[in-house]
Amino acid sequence: MDLSDVKPNKARHKSAKRKGRGISAGQGKTCGRGQKGQKQHSSVKPGFEGGQTPLYRRLPKLRGQSNKAQNIGIFRKEYQIVNVRDLERFDEGSVVSPQVLLDRGLISKIGDGVKILGDGELSCKLDVKAHAFSRSACEKIEAAGGTVEVID
Repeated sequence: MDLSDVKPNKARHKSAKRKGRGISAGQGKTCGRGQKGQKQHSSVKPGFEGGQTPLYRRLPKLRGQSNKAQNIGIFRKEYQIVNVRDLERFDEGSVVSPQVLLDRGLISKIGDGVKILGDGELSCKLDVKAHAFSRSACEKIEAAGGTVEVID
């Protein structure tokens, strides 16, 4: 197979309706816009609600980028999440760091950091290094005989 064999999907290329070609054409005269009114003559701006205060102005907390705006701010950290049950695949006594997790395919990127959460059980002793831990994850790792180290 090479590039000359590739053809577009016929089902995806449906020709556009020919509007405004006479009354008998089906989409003639008003072209499916109906009779009179604002929507017939020109388009309505997206978000316009007929004079009612629009949604983006009714929710002042969500406007703009600030650190207070529902945790969608510019200072938010996006951690890569790994659960304790995912650490079960490592050998007894091994050191688990963000780079090791990346190499093993447990996370797709390191990004702002790695956070270990406490979902599942851990039976082997591990030395875990990550940027953040939940309280239950710390308890489970230490109960299995391992150590927890927070890195920057």
